[in-house]
Amino acid sequence: MTTDEDVLRRERRGAVEILTIMRPKRRNAMDDVLINALRAAFLDIERDEAIAAIVLNGTEPGFCAGSDLKFIGGLDLESMCRFEQETGDVARLIGFMTKPVVAAVEGFAMGGGFILATSCDVVVAARGSRWNLPEVPIGWLTPWGIKSLVARVGFVRARNLCFGLETLSGEEAVAFGVADHSAADGTALQTALQLAERLAALPRPAVSATKRFFSRFIMADSEMMDFEANRLFAENCREPVARATLTKSGRPALSPV
Repeated sequence: MTTDEDVLRRERRGAVEILTIMRPKRRNAMDDVLINALRAAFLDIERDEAIAAIVLNGTEPGFCAGSDLKFIGGLDLESMCRFEQETGDVARLIGFMTKPVVAAVEGFAMGGGFILATSCDVVVAARGSRWNLPEVPIGWLTPWGIKSLVARVGFVRARNLCFGLETLSGEEAVAFGVADHSAADGTALQTALQLAERLAALPRPAVSATKRFFSRFIMADSEMMDFEANRLFAENCREPVARATLTKSGRPALSPV
């Protein structure tokens, strides 16, 4: 049985907690065990006064490939939508935490991995990393977290990125506003850790107040947007292209409920 410790490694560096996604055989894609582990870790860290900042990264080969298609393809439609909703809840939790979260992206940030990164307060992208939202080409709207992208790049650019026609390099992600800092390949974690340490050294009440002030604007309507995106996602998953995608994942196609 897979446990939280199998999919998410925790490491303390002074006042910084490093969370590393550990599903390399599935390209660090998200399933229910990983999402539950992330939720538990974030809530535990929020209560721990010894921790002042967080770094989120993925083990090789990359940051995160989004939802695990093999996992979600084995669910009925209601369960799949519930999983995506719960994933969005965890991403929104980052925005409402009092402690800053820095994403370190090497290799790739695809689909939900792209959105998980943009949900963090600070994003470091390795210059050679690849960023893409492939959901529309495989049959469905990105089902959660779009507000985090809109907050960074605006509605029009967010819509164009959601169409999935462009794959950005790490440098392009910074130029677009998707990420905040670029780093040489292989050094994103080091750069993110340095930024997290600088944030952890600041007066904690002031950091918390800054997150709280901006969250009301950055996160405004985020829950409503996730609800609507999830509803449209469910509709999309009844259509032939989406059903074919899920069948190709090696699992039975969803029943058309």
